[in-house]
Amino acid sequence: MLVRFTKMHGLGNDFMVLDLVTQRVKVTPKLVKKLGDRNLGVGFDQLLIVEPPTEPDVDFCYRIFNQDGSEVENCGNGARCFAKFVRDKRLTGKTEVTVQTANGRALLKIHPDKRIEVDMGAPVLVPEAIPFNADAQSKTYSVDVEMNGQASQIELSAVSMGNPHGVLLVDDVETAPVESLGPVLESHEAFPAKANIGFMQVLNRTEVNLRVFERGVGETKACGTGACAAVVAGALRGELDMPVTVHLPGGDLEIEWSGEGQPVIMTGPATTVYEGQIFV
Repeated sequence: MLVRFTKMHGLGNDFMVLDLVTQRVKVTPKLVKKLGDRNLGVGFDQLLIVEPPTEPDVDFCYRIFNQDGSEVENCGNGARCFAKFVRDKRLTGKTEVTVQTANGRALLKIHPDKRIEVDMGAPVLVPEAIPFNADAQSKTYSVDVEMNGQASQIELSAVSMGNPHGVLLVDDVETAPVESLGPVLESHEAFPAKANIGFMQVLNRTEVNLRVFERGVGETKACGTGACAAVVAGALRGELDMPVTVHLPGGDLEIEWSGEGQPVIMTGPATTVYEGQIFV
Protein backbone atom coordinates (compact mmCIF):
# COMPACT_ATOMS: atom_id res chain seq x y z
CA MET A 1 0.00 0.00 0.00
CA LEU A 2 1.32 3.45 -0.94
CA VAL A 3 0.87 5.96 1.88
CA ARG A 4 1.28 9.74 1.81
CA PHE A 5 3.22 11.37 4.64
CA THR A 6 4.75 14.70 5.64
CA LYS A 7 8.13 15.19 7.32
CA MET A 8 8.09 18.07 9.83
CA HIS A 9 10.07 19.41 12.76
CA GLY A 10 9.59 21.62 15.79
CA LEU A 11 12.97 23.16 16.63
CA GLY A 12 14.74 20.08 15.27
CA ASN A 13 12.53 17.57 17.09
CA ASP A 14 11.50 15.71 13.92
CA PHE A 15 8.28 13.96 13.00
CA MET A 16 6.64 11.89 10.32
CA VAL A 17 2.97 12.87 10.11
CA LEU A 18 0.27 10.55 8.74
CA ASP A 19 -3.20 11.74 7.76
CA LEU A 20 -5.52 8.89 8.72
CA VAL A 21 -8.59 11.02 8.08
CA THR A 22 -8.39 10.64 4.28
CA GLN A 23 -6.36 7.41 4.11
CA ARG A 24 -6.27 4.15 6.06
CA VAL A 25 -3.23 2.44 7.57
CA LYS A 26 -2.98 -0.09 10.40
CA VAL A 27 -0.30 1.35 12.69
CA THR A 28 1.58 -1.33 14.63
CA PRO A 29 4.81 -1.13 16.69
CA LYS A 30 6.56 -3.12 13.95
CA LEU A 31 5.50 -0.61 11.30
CA VAL A 32 6.52 2.35 13.48
CA LYS A 33 10.01 0.89 13.99
CA LYS A 34 10.33 0.27 10.26
CA LEU A 35 9.30 3.80 9.32
CA GLY A 36 11.41 5.32 12.11
CA ASP A 37 14.66 3.72 10.96
CA ARG A 38 16.85 6.59 9.75
CA ASN A 39 18.76 4.35 7.32
CA LEU A 40 16.03 2.07 5.96
CA GLY A 41 12.86 4.14 6.54
CA VAL A 42 11.86 7.79 6.78
CA GLY A 43 13.40 8.41 10.20
CA PHE A 44 11.94 10.49 13.02
CA ASP A 45 11.85 11.10 16.75
CA GLN A 46 8.07 10.54 16.81
CA LEU A 47 5.34 9.45 14.42
CA LEU A 48 2.25 11.69 14.63
CA ILE A 49 -1.15 10.34 13.63
CA VAL A 50 -4.14 12.53 12.66
CA GLU A 51 -7.42 10.67 13.14
CA PRO A 52 -11.10 11.68 13.08
CA PRO A 53 -12.58 12.70 16.45
CA THR A 54 -14.50 10.27 18.61
CA GLU A 55 -16.20 13.05 20.60
CA PRO A 56 -18.54 15.75 19.19
CA ASP A 57 -16.70 18.78 20.62
CA VAL A 58 -13.23 17.72 19.46
CA ASP A 59 -11.72 18.41 16.01
CA PHE A 60 -9.21 15.54 15.75
CA CYS A 61 -7.61 12.66 17.61
CA TYR A 62 -3.86 13.12 18.06
CA ARG A 63 -1.74 9.98 18.58
CA ILE A 64 2.02 9.83 19.12
CA PHE A 65 4.46 6.94 18.71
CA ASN A 66 8.12 6.96 19.67
CA GLN A 67 10.77 5.65 17.32
CA ASP A 68 10.88 2.38 19.31
CA GLY A 69 7.20 1.71 18.56
CA SER A 70 5.81 2.68 21.97
CA GLU A 71 2.74 4.94 22.07
CA VAL A 72 3.05 7.98 24.36
CA GLU A 73 0.60 10.40 25.89
CA ASN A 74 1.74 13.84 24.74
CA CYS A 75 4.27 15.77 22.67
CA GLY A 76 4.36 19.56 22.67
CA ASN A 77 6.58 20.08 19.62
CA GLY A 78 4.45 17.53 17.82
CA ALA A 79 1.27 19.40 18.77
CA ARG A 80 2.54 22.53 17.02
CA CYS A 81 3.40 20.51 13.91
CA PHE A 82 -0.02 18.83 14.14
CA ALA A 83 -1.75 22.24 14.07
CA LYS A 84 0.23 23.41 11.05
CA PHE A 85 -0.37 20.09 9.27
CA VAL A 86 -4.16 20.06 9.58
CA ARG A 87 -4.32 23.68 8.36
CA ASP A 88 -1.90 23.15 5.46
CA LYS A 89 -3.75 19.99 4.36
CA ARG A 90 -7.09 21.85 4.62
CA LEU A 91 -8.45 19.30 7.05
CA THR A 92 -9.74 22.33 8.97
CA GLY A 93 -10.13 26.05 8.35
CA LYS A 94 -9.97 26.92 12.04
CA THR A 95 -7.16 28.87 13.71
CA GLU A 96 -8.07 27.25 17.04
CA VAL A 97 -8.17 23.46 17.05
CA THR A 98 -9.10 21.12 19.91
CA VAL A 99 -7.40 17.71 19.83
CA GLN A 100 -7.98 14.58 21.84
CA THR A 101 -4.84 12.81 23.12
CA ALA A 102 -4.29 9.61 25.07
CA ASN A 103 -4.24 11.70 28.23
CA GLY A 104 -6.89 14.38 27.68
CA ARG A 105 -7.34 17.36 25.40
CA ALA A 106 -5.18 20.18 24.08
CA LEU A 107 -6.11 23.51 22.49
CA LEU A 108 -3.89 24.60 19.58
CA LYS A 109 -3.91 28.23 18.34
CA ILE A 110 -2.26 29.43 15.13
CA HIS A 111 -1.03 33.02 15.46
CA PRO A 112 -0.92 35.46 12.49
CA ASP A 113 2.91 35.30 12.61
CA LYS A 114 2.62 31.50 12.09
CA ARG A 115 3.84 30.70 15.60
CA ILE A 116 1.62 28.15 17.31
CA GLU A 117 0.37 28.36 20.87
CA VAL A 118 -0.52 25.18 22.70
CA ASP A 119 -2.53 24.96 25.90
CA MET A 120 -0.74 22.01 27.43
CA GLY A 121 -3.13 21.68 30.37
CA ALA A 122 -2.30 21.89 34.06
CA PRO A 123 0.82 20.04 35.22
CA VAL A 124 0.30 17.01 37.44
CA LEU A 125 2.36 17.18 40.63
CA VAL A 126 0.81 14.42 42.76
CA PRO A 127 3.40 11.58 42.75
CA GLU A 128 1.09 8.63 42.13
CA ALA A 129 -0.55 10.43 39.19
CA ILE A 130 2.76 11.28 37.44
CA PRO A 131 3.57 8.36 38.14
CA PHE A 132 6.49 8.74 40.57
CA ASN A 133 7.26 6.66 43.64
CA ALA A 134 7.28 8.97 46.67
CA ASP A 135 5.59 9.02 50.07
CA ALA A 136 4.37 12.61 49.73
CA GLN A 137 4.30 15.47 47.21
CA SER A 138 7.34 17.74 47.27
CA LYS A 139 9.04 20.40 45.13
CA THR A 140 12.10 18.15 44.85
CA TYR A 141 12.96 14.51 45.56
CA SER A 142 16.19 12.62 46.19
CA VAL A 143 16.74 9.57 43.99
CA ASP A 144 19.46 6.98 44.58
CA VAL A 145 21.42 6.04 41.46
CA GLU A 146 24.43 3.87 40.71
CA MET A 147 26.78 4.69 37.85
CA ASN A 148 30.13 3.10 37.09
CA GLY A 149 29.93 1.18 40.36
CA GLN A 150 29.44 4.31 42.45
CA ALA A 151 26.27 5.19 44.37
CA SER A 152 25.03 8.78 44.61
CA GLN A 153 21.87 10.80 45.21
CA ILE A 154 20.28 12.99 42.54
CA GLU A 155 17.89 15.81 43.41
CA LEU A 156 15.13 16.29 40.88
CA SER A 157 11.59 17.56 40.45
CA ALA A 158 8.88 15.21 39.17
CA VAL A 159 6.16 16.63 36.90
CA SER A 160 3.68 15.19 34.42
CA MET A 161 2.66 17.17 31.35
CA GLY A 162 0.52 14.29 30.17
CA ASN A 163 3.78 12.30 30.21
CA PRO A 164 6.23 11.88 33.12
CA HIS A 165 9.28 14.13 33.53
CA GLY A 166 12.20 14.37 35.92
CA VAL A 167 13.94 17.77 35.96
CA LEU A 168 17.45 18.39 37.33
CA LEU A 169 19.14 21.75 37.88
CA VAL A 170 22.68 21.84 36.44
CA ASP A 171 25.41 24.48 36.37
CA ASP A 172 26.02 24.11 32.62
CA VAL A 173 23.99 22.10 30.11
CA GLU A 174 27.06 21.75 27.88
CA THR A 175 28.85 19.64 30.48
CA ALA A 176 25.77 17.98 32.03
CA PRO A 177 25.89 14.13 31.96
CA VAL A 178 22.90 13.81 29.61
CA GLU A 179 24.19 10.76 27.72
CA SER A 180 25.18 8.81 30.85
CA LEU A 181 22.69 9.90 33.53
CA GLY A 182 19.71 10.38 31.19
CA PRO A 183 19.12 6.67 30.45
CA VAL A 184 19.72 5.71 34.10
CA LEU A 185 17.00 8.08 35.33
CA GLU A 186 14.69 7.40 32.36
CA SER A 187 14.26 3.79 33.47
CA HIS A 188 14.76 4.33 37.23
CA GLU A 189 12.40 2.42 39.53
CA ALA A 190 11.16 5.76 40.88
CA PHE A 191 9.44 6.25 37.50
CA PRO A 192 7.33 3.09 37.00
CA ALA A 193 6.25 4.23 33.49
CA LYS A 194 9.76 5.54 32.70
CA ALA A 195 10.29 9.28 32.21
CA ASN A 196 11.72 12.08 30.11
CA ILE A 197 14.72 13.60 31.88
CA GLY A 198 15.44 17.33 31.64
CA PHE A 199 18.77 19.01 32.48
CA MET A 200 18.07 22.72 33.13
CA GLN A 201 20.52 25.58 33.57
CA VAL A 202 18.93 28.77 34.95
CA LEU A 203 20.47 31.81 33.23
CA ASN A 204 18.25 34.42 34.91
CA ARG A 205 14.69 34.57 36.21
CA THR A 206 13.13 34.53 32.72
CA GLU A 207 15.62 32.47 30.71
CA VAL A 208 16.95 28.91 30.89
CA ASN A 209 19.00 26.47 28.84
CA LEU A 210 17.61 22.93 28.56
CA ARG A 211 18.62 19.53 27.23
CA VAL A 212 16.18 16.60 27.38
CA PHE A 213 16.75 12.85 27.25
CA GLU A 214 13.40 11.63 25.92
CA ARG A 215 11.80 8.37 27.00
CA GLY A 216 12.09 5.78 24.24
CA VAL A 217 14.06 8.11 21.95
CA GLY A 218 17.23 9.47 23.58
CA GLU A 219 18.35 13.09 23.53
CA THR A 220 16.46 15.24 21.02
CA LYS A 221 17.07 18.78 19.79
CA ALA A 222 13.87 19.97 21.46
CA CYS A 223 11.09 18.67 23.73
CA GLY A 224 7.96 20.76 24.21
CA THR A 225 6.58 18.91 27.20
CA GLY A 226 10.10 18.88 28.63
CA ALA A 227 10.30 22.68 28.33
CA CYS A 228 6.94 22.99 30.09
CA ALA A 229 7.96 20.60 32.87
CA ALA A 230 11.27 22.41 33.35
CA VAL A 231 9.59 25.81 33.74
CA VAL A 232 7.07 24.35 36.21
CA ALA A 233 9.92 22.80 38.21
CA GLY A 234 11.87 26.05 38.18
CA ALA A 235 8.85 28.07 39.27
CA LEU A 236 8.09 25.64 42.11
CA ARG A 237 11.68 26.01 43.31
CA GLY A 238 11.30 29.81 43.26
CA GLU A 239 13.89 30.23 40.51
CA LEU A 240 11.74 31.66 37.69
CA ASP A 241 9.28 34.42 36.78
CA MET A 242 6.88 34.28 33.83
CA PRO A 243 7.09 34.13 30.89
CA VAL A 244 10.25 32.10 30.44
CA THR A 245 12.30 31.70 27.28
CA VAL A 246 13.62 28.15 27.07
CA HIS A 247 16.74 27.73 24.92
CA LEU A 248 16.90 24.20 23.52
CA PRO A 249 19.56 22.85 21.13
CA GLY A 250 17.09 23.26 18.24
CA GLY A 251 15.81 26.75 19.14
CA ASP A 252 13.63 28.68 21.58
CA LEU A 253 10.20 28.20 23.13
CA GLU A 254 8.20 30.64 25.24
CA ILE A 255 6.54 29.05 28.27
CA GLU A 256 4.08 30.65 30.70
CA TRP A 257 2.47 29.19 33.83
CA SER A 258 0.49 31.09 36.47
CA GLY A 259 0.58 28.45 39.22
CA GLU A 260 -0.87 25.17 40.49
CA GLY A 261 -4.10 24.14 38.82
CA GLN A 262 -3.47 26.48 35.87
CA PRO A 263 -2.52 25.39 32.34
CA VAL A 264 0.96 25.72 30.91
CA ILE A 265 1.01 27.74 27.67
CA MET A 266 3.73 26.97 25.14
CA THR A 267 4.39 29.08 22.02
CA GLY A 268 6.85 28.30 19.22
CA PRO A 269 7.36 27.44 15.54
CA ALA A 270 6.57 24.42 13.38
CA THR A 271 8.24 23.64 10.05
CA THR A 272 7.38 21.42 7.10
CA VAL A 273 10.45 19.74 5.60
CA TYR A 274 9.04 17.71 2.71
CA GLU A 275 6.13 15.61 1.44
CA GLY A 276 6.50 11.97 0.40
CA GLN A 277 4.96 8.60 -0.27
CA ILE A 278 6.12 5.22 1.01
CA PHE A 279 5.01 1.59 0.66
CA VAL A 280 3.88 0.02 3.94
